Amino acid sequence: MAFLYESHRQRVLLQSGGAAQALAHEVQRRGAQRVMVIAAGTQAPTAAQITAGLPVVLRWDEVVMHVPLQVAQRARAAAGACDADLLISVGGGSSTGLAKAVALSTGLPIVSVPTTYAGSEATNVWGLTEGASKTTGVAEVVLPQCVIYDASLTTSLPVATSVASGLNALAHCIDSMWAPNRNPVADALAAEGIAAITAGLPEIVADPAGLRGRERALTAAYLAAVAFASAGSGLHHKICHVLGGRYNLPHAQTHAVILPYVLAFNGSVAHGAERRIAGALGAGSALAGIAALYEALDAPRALRQLGFPPDAVAEAAAALLPFVPPSNPRPVTVEDLRRLLAAACEGADPGVLQETVTITREPR
Repeated sequence: MAFLYESHRQRVLLQSGGAAQALAHEVQRRGAQRVMVIAAGTQAPTAAQITAGLPVVLRWDEVVMHVPLQVAQRARAAAGACDADLLISVGGGSSTGLAKAVALSTGLPIVSVPTTYAGSEATNVWGLTEGASKTTGVAEVVLPQCVIYDASLTTSLPVATSVASGLNALAHCIDSMWAPNRNPVADALAAEGIAAITAGLPEIVADPAGLRGRERALTAAYLAAVAFASAGSGLHHKICHVLGGRYNLPHAQTHAVILPYVLAFNGSVAHGAERRIAGALGAGSALAGIAALYEALDAPRALRQLGFPPDAVAEAAAALLPFVPPSNPRPVTVEDLRRLLAAACEGADPGVLQETVTITREPR
């Protein structure tokens, strides 16, 4: 056995109802004097509440999905103009992503307060969209130095959005099982994340105002993101990044729709990974476990319902092929991608992508 696992230095706190106090402590500990708060308009009241009394010099609410380059450039300029010495992001992956874009060019430290289960706060991965192209990269400077999880801030997140966001975290876990740099440490984190999200999301659906399910989901989001940051981006994430940037599809919902299809495609040859996923789901097979979970959650099923045009399948497949990881456990052709996208577009049975093929490189 040979593997590389690299850990990332980050302070992480989970305390329901404790965000304001934790932020005050963090700002004081760092000696920050000029704080820039990044939060979308919908999160502005929450951000104002938990940052009250802090030395805030700018509140930035131009937050756009997939972080368009022009938006990032404006936020970077604003950070420089107000001479910010700390970034606080409050919200989902788009807010965190914009803070990362600012940090990428300025070197400013980030304190992240997530209000969804996106997981971006626990990775050193950044993404920017220019036109129809989304570019991603890895840089230590974009990793938030502190993450503050407060489940009480997520109770206003609608159930449907919570489900999609949680399934995005599940996708981080599953994709890390066959990602280019996968390793036993990431596998263990991912398996624990799968179990936590499988327990947490049904609790959120049953009791949206309750904290236990949301605490489990936040824990799962962190575990998933750490596994993903270590293992790298696999086939699932490459597909979702291209689709999101090219067709402006909603991030979490796209991940939720694509996940069963990549699982069916890779799981039919990556037997070790499939067994670990099935065990974490508490099911006889990974695909059966996902199907049961999606049924219980009334999860998103079809790309066309998200705005993906059915006549774009061939175009999207051709655009995706250059981004397929060479280490994927099953060889991928443009025809495979057409079949996968066509099935996902209509919400067809993912089982159509399972085939008996010769295993060329099964994940360890």
